[in-house]
Amino acid sequence: MTAPLRRWLTPVVAVLAALAIVTGPTPAAAAPSTPTPSGHEEDGDSPLITDVIEAANRGYLQAKAKLEKSKKRQLQLAMEVRRAEGDLAALQPQVAQIATQSYRTGRVGPATMLLGSATPDSFVRRAFALDELNMVNAQKLAEVHQAKTRAEQAKLAVEAELREQQKLTNEMARKKRDAEKDLALVGGLGFTAGLVSATSPVARIGPGRTADGDWKPESCSENDPTTSGCITPRTLHAYKEVRRAGFNRFAGCYRPGGPWEHPKGRACDWSLQKSGFAPWHNNDTRMYGNNVAAFLIRNADRLGIYYVIWNRQIWFPATGWKSYSGPSNHTDHVHMSLL
Repeated sequence: MTAPLRRWLTPVVAVLAALAIVTGPTPAAAAPSTPTPSGHEEDGDSPLITDVIEAANRGYLQAKAKLEKSKKRQLQLAMEVRRAEGDLAALQPQVAQIATQSYRTGRVGPATMLLGSATPDSFVRRAFALDELNMVNAQKLAEVHQAKTRAEQAKLAVEAELREQQKLTNEMARKKRDAEKDLALVGGLGFTAGLVSATSPVARIGPGRTADGDWKPESCSENDPTTSGCITPRTLHAYKEVRRAGFNRFAGCYRPGGPWEHPKGRACDWSLQKSGFAPWHNNDTRMYGNNVAAFLIRNADRLGIYYVIWNRQIWFPATGWKSYSGPSNHTDHVHMSLL
């Protein structure tokens, strides 16, 4: 409420109190309700991460458009506030006159006005005058109340609408950032071509993880389900979790010889084919490799992932994706190494 509005409404309060017997109590203004957004997500297969990003961007633009519409509405409500305050200003002299009359003569009530009647005719005239005064005062004070209520409700409507729209815009911006962050985690749009699910199943925590998040050393003590060799308990757990997540194409873990993790039972290669190994050559095989890598990376701290190699790129938990060049370009399988 503006300062001039507060200053001249002060006598109005006094008039309302002084003439309560004439006008009666005034109704309280109802505060406008604030709408709350609601919604739910449909169950079903995980969408592509690019679909999620597109939906987040569309939602962001929709929220931005609603905010612009709200700003236009704000201007309309501001004009209503000004009109209401103008009406109040126009009523000020009349209300001031009522307040002055009340101050000089005291409370004007039926007994005070009618007891001064000396004759029946004057009694009737005073009764009519009292009725007319009541009507005028009630009308003017009702106009003051209505104008004041319009101004207050318009201001509350502006504040509530802008708060809600800003909240929605902030939420959409957060979803957009989260989706882009998730895409970067699995290699980015150029690396995946967007052919990767927006989410992956959550893996069960592997054996040997300590309370501070470290992993205890393990020996090659378990039979490898893919060869006649051996693998560590943690590798066997990760193997089973990848299978449980639905990746059931060909795989090989133990391999003798070499300085890396395969002969130590701490690595597996996940082929894109149902049998043997061949480079990705269509969307199906590329997406399969992307999704295997995404599952391993999203569950790296639950499985004890050391690194992942896929499609000429290598991923470490500490550094993210980097270019890779080695004996194999890993376009025909996803390699996982365990701690």
